[in-house]
Order: sequence, then structure tokens, then C-alpha cells
Amino acid sequence: MWETVDKIVKSGINKIYPGAVLLVGRPGEILYEKSYGTIDGVRKTQLDTIYDIASLTKVVATTTAVMKLFEEGLLHLNDRLGYFLPVEGKKADITIFQLLTHTSGMAPYTELWKHLKGKALLEEILKIQPVYEPGKIVYSCLNFITLMAVVEAVSGTSFDEFVYSILYPIGMNNTSFNPEKYENIAPTSIREGKRLIGEPDDELAYYLGGVSGNAGLFSSARDLFIFMSALLKGEIMRKKIVNLFSQHVVDSNGKRRHLGWEAPYNGSSAGDILLHLDHAFGHTGFTGTSIWCDGEKFVILLTNRVFIKRFSEGIGRIRILLHNVVFGGL
Repeated sequence: MWETVDKIVKSGINKIYPGAVLLVGRPGEILYEKSYGTIDGVRKTQLDTIYDIASLTKVVATTTAVMKLFEEGLLHLNDRLGYFLPVEGKKADITIFQLLTHTSGMAPYTELWKHLKGKALLEEILKIQPVYEPGKIVYSCLNFITLMAVVEAVSGTSFDEFVYSILYPIGMNNTSFNPEKYENIAPTSIREGKRLIGEPDDELAYYLGGVSGNAGLFSSARDLFIFMSALLKGEIMRKKIVNLFSQHVVDSNGKRRHLGWEAPYNGSSAGDILLHLDHAFGHTGFTGTSIWCDGEKFVILLTNRVFIKRFSEGIGRIRILLHNVVFGGL
């Protein structure tokens, strides 16, 4: 089976991504771990290569932070935004549940980053009103930037520091926002004439200063193994809360969402095996990263596909083939 896995991952090298790190595991046990190719066409990928994990930030950092506050009794899922933030109009009635499940009615993205940055950018993002009817699944980075603001308001500390207070005690020492320019950080795309290394590929996260609820976190496969192991063992939060990440709570327009995490649906990167498993959950990142779990075993695939071409779809097929072989063979 692992030979087939190798062939699948290798098929994308220098076509879809320069290299990759794959880790297959279950809580506390690595079943398979391998690095492939290079990070930039020259330097070999290492098992501890650090990647811009893009929208995996939404689940590793933001969903985790929100549900820790939930566990501590500081918020509940039907709390409205207006209780925590000085927002107006329909925005004030959006609930934490709707933000986590992408059913708030918010637009997918904004181009405010083209003329604003830092605190001014965040303030304007928080003013944006919903444009769709609540209940319809529309994947939105604005939802998770808003959740970052909620975490800061409720915790009384900065978003990154609150996230670190959860991740560092379990041993995720190679995970951070705005990492130092270490040699083992995989570069991504080019912005303003320079190759991004240790700075978010996502525009909103980049112009917010590197710390955001939608993207911006950097991590390694081994750190994400630590995260998934601790999550599934109930070491980050109680298992009853973790179970919410693998229950279908929203079903709309052919897509399904769990709380914070993605549910498998027909055509998703989860593949065909996970589609028919009740407790499967996962997420992907624009830079070429993904985590998928069948409730016990998980597959972590990290790449910097945007190094080759920022907008390409080839990695979707790689993910499906990979997940079918791994989850169908273990």
C-alpha cells in the first residue's frame, strides 16, 4: 500500500508542487511518514519542514480557541456577535454557530486589503454586513476573522497568545504565526516582487500583520500529528466537545459542514471512502495543505503548491487518490 501512496504523492512533484511531507497516523502512533522532493526546486524537503498551512488555521487555531472558550463556559454557540463586539445591523444577530459552520450569510472574501492594513483593515472587515440568507453554506474567510475578534474580546488577550496557550503545552513548538525566517520554511508565492517565506500567502492574513483567524499559521507535519493525537485523545478539550467536530450539523446546497471542520461531501478532497463514514472530518488549505480523519486514523499532507502556480486544481485529485488508498487500506 505504501508504494502506491508514494507513487500518488510523487506524481505531483514539479507539476503541482515542488515537494511534500506526508504523515499517516493514529493517536500517539505514526504509521507512515515521508518527505518528498524539494521546497524550492533546490533544497530537499525535510520531515520537519515548516509550511504555511493557510486555512488549516481555521481549525487548528480558531475553532480550537473558540471551543476552549466554550468548554470554559465563556460563550455558547447561540451567542450573538453583538454580545461581544460593537457591530451593527444584521451582523449583530449572527451567532457563533453560524460563523463556525459558514452559514452566517457573509461573503467569501473582501478586497479591502488592497488599500487597508493592520487594525484599520480589521475594523472595516468587522463592519461588513451579510449578503446571503443565514443557513446557506457559503465558505467565508470573513467568518473566521470575525471569530478571531470574538476570541480576543472574550479571552482578554491577543489571538496568537491565546492560541499558543493551547498549542504549546501539548508540544507544538514548531507552530506559530509570523515565524522566524528559518531555512526550513517552505516558500510560497510572490507578493510585491518578493518570494514569501514565513509570511502568509493569504492576502487578508498578510495585510492584517500575519496573525488572523482565517489563515497565517505555520506548522510542520509532526506538530500537526501532535495536534490530532491530542485532539482525538481529549487532551485539548473534552471528548464530548471534540465529537462535535465529526457530527453533521449543517447540510445545504449539496455541501455538509461540521462545527468548524469540513464534512465529506460528493466531490470533496476527502475522497470516496470517507464520504460514507459517519465520523469523518477534515479541512484543506489553499497553499496545498490538508488534514483528513476517519475518527481514528488521520492523513496529513503538507505542500507549498502555490510556489509553482498560485491558482491550480491538480492537488484535489492527488488528495482524493491518497485518501482512498490510505483509508481504504488501513
